[in-house]
Amino acid sequence: MQSIIKIQNISKQYKGADFQSLNNVVLNIPQQSVFGLLGPNGAGKTTLISILCGIIQPTLGSYEINGISNKNSTSIKNIIGVVPQEYALYPTLTAYENLMYFGSLYNVSKTELKAKIPEFLIHLGLENFMHKKIQTFSGGMKRRVNLIAGILHNPKVLFLDEPTVGVDVQSRATIIDYLKLLNQQGTTIVYTSHLMAEAQDFCTDIAIIDQGSVFVQGTPKELIESVPNAHSLEEVFIELTGKKLRDVV
Repeated sequence: MQSIIKIQNISKQYKGADFQSLNNVVLNIPQQSVFGLLGPNGAGKTTLISILCGIIQPTLGSYEINGISNKNSTSIKNIIGVVPQEYALYPTLTAYENLMYFGSLYNVSKTELKAKIPEFLIHLGLENFMHKKIQTFSGGMKRRVNLIAGILHNPKVLFLDEPTVGVDVQSRATIIDYLKLLNQQGTTIVYTSHLMAEAQDFCTDIAIIDQGSVFVQGTPKELIESVPNAHSLEEVFIELTGKKLRDVV
């Protein structure tokens, strides 16, 4: 399948650091895949996604998204959506007001937003809370509004950082089911998570990254079959990255 993201020898060393956060990363992410970027704390996942979203620049290397060079970051930002782990919402505004605001940042017209926002809220089970303030929402409800804020402009590629962290089982199922629908409709999804069972079920392709380098890339089935006696993605992950704790501050 054709690659929609091509990452070519990207390295990143932050100013003042005595090590590289990313070390010569090469990845090809297939079009319309659900691509899991998995790794322990401090492995380099967030740094790589921040580079692909144009938030920070690589020290070395380059990348393309949908044939657009990273030198043309404005054009790239028009075709990607970003859903951060931290809530990017204003607590004193309603869900509808938040989404109208974030849609305007992507230059989506008010007419289009007024038509689309109720549809998104219905899909994610929030239609009865449209005019409630975000500060009254549960964690799972905030996660779902956070997701909508990243897809109002119909991005070709959607970057998700831990989209189901800290939510209940029902919210997680609703989020994953809707992401699967978006993927079926043509959206490429790049996703980070520490939930190995979720990633095994959700992702079509996976790369495991640690210490700034890509260890392996393949389908969940291929990765499980590549490790003797492994029966799950979690067992593969532990085998490749070890059991040592990776606490970071």
